[in-house]
Amino acid sequence: MKFVVKLFPEITIKSKSVRKQMTKILRQNLQTIFRSHLLSADVQDRWDNLVVILNHDDDVSRRKTIEILSHTPGIGFSLEIDEYPFETLHDAYGRVRDEYRERVAGKTFCVRVKRTGHHDFTSHDAEKYMGGGILKETDAKAVSLKSPEVIVHAEIRNDRVQVVRQQIKGLGGYPLGSQGQVLSLISGGFDSTVSSYLMSRRGLKTHFCFFNLGGSAHEIGVKQVAHYLWSKYGESHRVKFVTVPFEEVVTEILTNVESSQMGVVLKRMMLRAASRVADNLHISALVTGEAVAQVSSQTITNLAVIDRVTDHMVLRPLAAMDKQDIINIARRIGAEAFAARMPEYCGVISVNPSILGDPKRVDAAEENFDFTVLDRALRASMTQRIDDVIKDAESGMEDVPVVTTPALADVIIDIRHPMEAADNPLTLANNSVKTIPFYELESRFSELSNDVRHLLYCEKGTMSRIHAHHLNAMSESTQGYGVFIEPDERRLVIDKQSPELKDTTHTQEA
Repeated sequence: MKFVVKLFPEITIKSKSVRKQMTKILRQNLQTIFRSHLLSADVQDRWDNLVVILNHDDDVSRRKTIEILSHTPGIGFSLEIDEYPFETLHDAYGRVRDEYRERVAGKTFCVRVKRTGHHDFTSHDAEKYMGGGILKETDAKAVSLKSPEVIVHAEIRNDRVQVVRQQIKGLGGYPLGSQGQVLSLISGGFDSTVSSYLMSRRGLKTHFCFFNLGGSAHEIGVKQVAHYLWSKYGESHRVKFVTVPFEEVVTEILTNVESSQMGVVLKRMMLRAASRVADNLHISALVTGEAVAQVSSQTITNLAVIDRVTDHMVLRPLAAMDKQDIINIARRIGAEAFAARMPEYCGVISVNPSILGDPKRVDAAEENFDFTVLDRALRASMTQRIDDVIKDAESGMEDVPVVTTPALADVIIDIRHPMEAADNPLTLANNSVKTIPFYELESRFSELSNDVRHLLYCEKGTMSRIHAHHLNAMSESTQGYGVFIEPDERRLVIDKQSPELKDTTHTQEA
């Protein structure tokens, strides 16, 4: 299988040296991702594009490759192609006609040909020749240059003809890692999730900093959404996830800070803490999900007062966005369900919050704050690699059974994200399969019968093990939840049985 990767248009207008460097980074990123998914692929640099030669011929590998190409920053679009030796224009036309015969039947179409090299015809000549032939020799309805239902794509490059099977929309942006790194303050809601995604898309290696106000349930939820963003859009680079316990900081604010200034002071404390975390990680910029005027602490004057506590650049990619725009992006990237179900922890609620930031009033309000509390929170912070945040939650789950052949009575629960399930549906001949995304398992737990064993299924088995372990703590069933691994090494699943989910991480001073 072969794919041609076209660069994001903004990359193509860079200087020769910058373009060369970005293309090199994108090539390395793709190679890293293919390896992590156990896919054998050669990624070749052709200056104006990359060529991916996939050394597999199965449909699962093909779909996974398409998913990777559509979610990797720096790609404008990709073409899945069949390539043949170029002999004559008529021979090339025959290849194109046969590929598109069924797709143009009963529909309007136009032909787009890109030609490179020395030939006795132009791209326009090739388009007219192929368009006339397809109209005459297939059941196509008509040629439409303005609004065709089907666009027939082909490329003639020197002595090769490439027939485009499909065009795959890319993520755009710049190759991840080409623009430096940032620390994103993430709470798991719509705003911080979308702002983190936008930074990754722009080529910035995005680390995560979470201020825990709501206990282990909130922390697990935020780790899941951060891991999702990384695995979907940033898997080529390992990043850090930092948890800072902030309950004591909130208590100190509620006890000793004037009510009208509580919201602004809390944001300043978070920015102070994030700055120290960023210093330890050698990161020069912070990212927040704040949008102007969305809440009282996000007026221009309050944001200016908040920024006074840090020397780091504070990036706010959502500053001018409406809430619905943010939700729409979250839906498009597959994060809406996470954010909609994330617990809300406001931390502090002022009766009459100030909307006109006054540096003197805020400084005065902080005079009674005991900053040793903030120091303690930072000393208690935990830093993990993002690829370990889910794995570590598996500790203590050794009793969850692993099943390679499910019994006929076992019910399989596909807990993958709906986008993953749609790309690669799970079909089993002998077992009933239910689809319940992992973020709905707890709310739909009552739907699960205690009379049968349930096997939870996900791509790598990690999320399934965590949730099986967690469900066992809630269940009174004697059947138990376990882990099912299909013979295919890329397919994994799970069951029902274990104590309370415990997240074990190592502690590191921020």
